[in-house]
Amino acid sequence: METRFDESRPVAIGADHAGFEYKNLLSDLLKSKGFEVKDYGTYSADSVDYPDFAHPVAEAVENGTAAWGVLICGSANGVAITANKHQGIRAALCWTEEIAKLARQHNNANVVCIPARFVSTSVAEDITTAFVETPFEGGRHEKRVNKIACSISN
Repeated sequence: METRFDESRPVAIGADHAGFEYKNLLSDLLKSKGFEVKDYGTYSADSVDYPDFAHPVAEAVENGTAAWGVLICGSANGVAITANKHQGIRAALCWTEEIAKLARQHNNANVVCIPARFVSTSVAEDITTAFVETPFEGGRHEKRVNKIACSISN
């Protein structure tokens, strides 16, 4: 079972000030590949708080208005931690193309988090391309992915 992202829904993208330049670059890359992109900000390099952009991206993926998401901040830790607070979000911090492929193949990640201060723009493009082009393998990984979500018990 290979599953790819639903290309009929847009990609949600967001970044803080450290990821602003990369967000614009990756938005253009995704548009050139035929994706509709919903930009959740930030819209300048002025200092901002990453949760203000990570939550809306995660919510868009969580509620199905976006097929998947891209988040960028300096280390990508903040946006990944924030996005992963949402049920159904599997945000993966990816710093290489191979990590992005494995996040999709084995973890069915639906938000890629890129550390702008630690990868070049060309590596960020490679990560994003690998993430969107790599399907979830399912199989033995399906059982593991199904165990990720927390259940609420009284």
